[in-house]
Formats: sequence, C-alpha cells, structure tokens
Amino acid sequence: MGKYDAIIHRNRPVDSKHPAMSLHNRAAQFAPFDALTGFGNQIFETARLTQARMEISEDVRQVINGRLRQIEDRIKEQPTVTVTYFLPDKTKDGGSYPTVTARVLKIDIYKERLRLEDDLSIAFDDIVQLDIIS
Repeated sequence: MGKYDAIIHRNRPVDSKHPAMSLHNRAAQFAPFDALTGFGNQIFETARLTQARMEISEDVRQVINGRLRQIEDRIKEQPTVTVTYFLPDKTKDGGSYPTVTARVLKIDIYKERLRLEDDLSIAFDDIVQLDIIS
C-alpha cells in the first residue's frame, strides 16, 4: 500500500473565504513575465539584414535605357518584362532587391518611372536589371 492511497481519491477541500480559481486565471499565474515589453521585436528588427544599395556601371545603365526605349516603342502591346530593382527599407538603411515579372502599363518619362500591373511603380534609377520577355 502506497503512502497516499488513503487520500488519493478524495475531493479537493473547499474554502468558503477563497473560491476556486478558474483554469484561465490559474494558467495566467504561470505565464512568462515580459518585463521588457517590445524588446523581443526590437532584437528581431536589429537582427534583420538589409542590403546596401549597389552602384551600377554606366554600361549597364545604357543597356537598361535602351530596353526602356524598346518597351516605349511597344507600349501598346503591354510587353511582359522581368525587372530587378532596389526597394528601400522603411525602417533601416539599405533595402532589398526583389525581382518581378509583369506587364508594362506605362512608361512615365516625366516622373522617370516604369509602371507595371498590380500598381507597381519603379523609378528608373532603382532598376538594376531589365529583361523583355514578350
């Protein structure tokens, strides 16, 4: 016979002064204490890497400008392009270089922007690679 066999199946004692706590409140007692609220987010933001903006050569810039002129000549066809461009980070120095494939809707010479479907507008100076697909 074990040490607690006599009491193992008894009901929990009930105290009239202190009613039983709900399971939710009991669990909250053992939740981790976050003394530095938001500090975890700050650490994540600091650890997140960005890329520096790269300078492209004049030769590459001429190739991009030539392709922009080709697209402008065929703008009524709404050609499909693949473009890699610099996207500045909103909170840190640097940014990223996404690549998208989409149809060209407009080339805005005055604002120097390439407008693609899905409301994507890219400044000419941010483009690092431009390929015409169709």
